[in-house]
Amino acid sequence: MHGALMSDIDRKPPPPPVPAEPGDGTARLSGFASLRIRNYRLYTIGQSTSVVGSWMQTVAVGWLALELTHSGTMLGVVTAARYLPILLLGAWGGLVVDRHDRRRLLTLTQICFAVQGALLTALSWAGLMTLPLLIVFMLVLGLVSVFDNPARQSLISELVEREYLTNAIAINSTLINTAKLIGPGLAGVIIAALGVTPCFALDTLSFLAVIASLLALRPAEMIPTERETPAKGQIRAGLAYIRRTPRLLHPMVMVYVTGILTWEFPVSLPLLTTDGFHAGAQGYGGSMAVMSVGAVVGGFVAVRRRRVTTRSLALSAVIWGSLICAAALAPNLPLALAVLVLVGSGSITFNSSAKTVLQMEAVPQMRGRVMSLWSIGWMGGTVIGAPAVGAIGA
Repeated sequence: MHGALMSDIDRKPPPPPVPAEPGDGTARLSGFASLRIRNYRLYTIGQSTSVVGSWMQTVAVGWLALELTHSGTMLGVVTAARYLPILLLGAWGGLVVDRHDRRRLLTLTQICFAVQGALLTALSWAGLMTLPLLIVFMLVLGLVSVFDNPARQSLISELVEREYLTNAIAINSTLINTAKLIGPGLAGVIIAALGVTPCFALDTLSFLAVIASLLALRPAEMIPTERETPAKGQIRAGLAYIRRTPRLLHPMVMVYVTGILTWEFPVSLPLLTTDGFHAGAQGYGGSMAVMSVGAVVGGFVAVRRRRVTTRSLALSAVIWGSLICAAALAPNLPLALAVLVLVGSGSITFNSSAKTVLQMEAVPQMRGRVMSLWSIGWMGGTVIGAPAVGAIGA
């Protein structure tokens, strides 16, 4: 199936150009201007729906790992397994994205996610899930994500013109964080009442929304992007391109630092709410939910932002880190939840800013590799950070 699909991708001619309006991508647009573009609107709705399910699965996997092991260290190992393939193979995944049709590649990854989710649901329902099996499932999830993450990020630039890109990325982040507000909250309630299996089942169904939205896109209305012709040394060429482009290199360094040291919430929040405040599954779901509330609020500010600079990105990273420290030092759960609202706002401010800078500055034929390196830093850094946070928290 994969070979046939890739052959079809390579034979398909690029769609006709869509006339571009003048602009540098920094014009101030009305808050949700990009949603007037049909292809972008369908894609974002599908992605947001799937994120609800994906975060239900994230919460359920973390909870199941704790139930199976009662160990913060093993929770960190399970979380790290999800991101290990991204760390090891992420650059190659970005090259595949640059060579092939991103819409069709994304359709394939969503089918793989749905199959993985169905198997996870069946084993959980049958009571056959073990720690080694859970780790294998997370490795498979990570392997598919090697291709899914850069394709998903890069496709946005094929759905909107350049002057809409900052607005489109901010809207996408806002709606996804709204979905993240719903997903963990639902997961906490469902796990407390019915266990983790329904969370896995709903996640599996949510991928159908993404597949439907991708199939409904109109190729003639997409922005044509030149595909990279296969040749030796293209991964090294991508690394060299970032290294000699300061406006890509500096944000990328910040992404790697925060990805390793900061983005470990699937590990730190269960430990904070269960071991620190003895709040159980609902406390864990609540902590994820209030972070998403803050992210949504921050997102509404981000969609009206005119431009992003490296200096503003660095400032947002410092503020975000300070807020995380404040949440960790909170003396009680209500105060910690209040600070986590601000942590969520800082999260979307930094993340959407970093993605905007990287996509705006990258040339189209390098965008897949650039965003795959973003994935390695932002998600692959968890391979290092998650076990460390789990061990410290334990």
